Amino acid sequence: MTEPTHLDIAHRDMETSGAEQDRVQFYARIAETELFVLLQSEATGATIEPRVFELPEFSTVVAFDRLERLVEFADEAVPYVAVSGKTLVQMLADQGFGLGLNLDVAPSSMLLPPDAVLWLRDTLANTPSEVEAVPKEIGAPPEVPQSLLLALDGKLALASGLAASAYFCSVTYENGVKTALLAIINAVPGAEDTLSQSITDALTFSGVEAGMLDVIFVQANDPLAAKMAKVGLRFDIPEPPKPAVQNIKAPGSDPSKPPRLR
Repeated sequence: MTEPTHLDIAHRDMETSGAEQDRVQFYARIAETELFVLLQSEATGATIEPRVFELPEFSTVVAFDRLERLVEFADEAVPYVAVSGKTLVQMLADQGFGLGLNLDVAPSSMLLPPDAVLWLRDTLANTPSEVEAVPKEIGAPPEVPQSLLLALDGKLALASGLAASAYFCSVTYENGVKTALLAIINAVPGAEDTLSQSITDALTFSGVEAGMLDVIFVQANDPLAAKMAKVGLRFDIPEPPKPAVQNIKAPGSDPSKPPRLR
């Protein structure tokens, strides 16, 4: 039996509980998952043309969280592209398309209408802001909703190879402001923006205001990191997977150069 994916599990939790938080977490999983999109024709450069299915209510594009699920759905060799769910909903919302997710081939089979895609695109539009402040005191983690800790754990687990670890604690700045703090240790140079945005997304889907958590980047040999290690809640970030023998970049795999719909 095939192991369920993160989307399968999140969909099951949403359907079983009916809770708003589980519904939000399902959408969060869509955003962070790599999806395989069925194309009308082979991608040309950075331009892709998804196969569009015309339904009575709206037009939809289909995507799958496993390549074998796309193959099962199509039942033939077909062109496809792999993109993040976040990138895909941004493209579909601009065109007014719906999203058919794992249709007919998985427990998480679901059809998202254009208004749901638009909602998800707008929800993901939050971006982190940058401020300068000097930490004065580092303390134990503050009381926060469990949903935030789970969201942080999920996001950091997906940051394989981007940093070594992270500490969650409280901080008091020299200006007297006190808040929660997430310190990311030994971030790979250039990954800071990606990590900051990922944490912002975690806040968005956990229902916590962005101002409740600050994110900083610290080297492991910094005295501040030693203080956080003593009092903070540690999150381990997985090591990067071993490189494949061959690495061919598909259109849309570079977040800085998202594909364009034809």
